[in-house]
Amino acid sequence: MPEQSNDYRVVVFGAAGVGKSSLVLRFVRGTFRETYIPTIEDTYRQVISCDKSICTLQITDTTGSHQFPAMQRLSISKGHAFILVYSVTSRQSMEYLHPIFDEICQIKGDIQKIPIMLVGNKSDDTQRELDASEGQALASKWKCAFMETSAKMNYNVQELFQELLNLEQRRTISLQVDGKKSKQQKKKDKLQGKCSVM
Repeated sequence: MPEQSNDYRVVVFGAAGVGKSSLVLRFVRGTFRETYIPTIEDTYRQVISCDKSICTLQITDTTGSHQFPAMQRLSISKGHAFILVYSVTSRQSMEYLHPIFDEICQIKGDIQKIPIMLVGNKSDDTQRELDASEGQALASKWKCAFMETSAKMNYNVQELFQELLNLEQRRTISLQVDGKKSKQQKKKDKLQGKCSVM
C-alpha cells in the first residue's frame, strides 16, 4: 500500500506499564481499562484537520521493552512527532526514556523542528516518585514540551494531542472531535485564529 502524504504519524514511547496504550485508547476511543496488557505495537487512526484539508493522525503505540530495536528505529524514522511517556510513580520509567530520546536525536538530526512531548502519566496516583518540576526540568534540558496526564481520570489527554499538533510548524494541524469543537478548542480558536477543529 503506498504511503499517503496526508498521514501525520505520532509515535508513543515509554517503559512497560507507564500507560502508553491507556493514553492512546482514552484519546481515540474514550475508554480506559484497568488491566495491563503488554503491547508489541499497535497503530490507531483518527481523522484531523491539516492545512485546511483532512488528513489522518496515525498514532503508533510501541512496545515497552527493548526487545525490538529495529521496530523502534523504523518508528522513529517514519514518525513526524513523538510522545515520550513516563509514570510519575516510577523514576526508572523516566530513566528509560533517555536512550530513546538520544536515538530520536541520532536518527532525526536537528530535532528543534520536531514536535516532542514529555508526558508524566498517572498524575492521579498518590504514590509519586517524581514531581512535576522534575519532568519540567528534563523537558527544558531536552528543549521539548511537557505535560502531566492521567489516562484513568481523562486529565489532559485531549490537550496532550492538541498541544503536540500545535507544536508542528510545517503545517497547521488540529484535532477533529466528532465534528464538534471542544470548549477549550473554541477558546483557543478565538485566541489564535489560525487553528481550527472541524
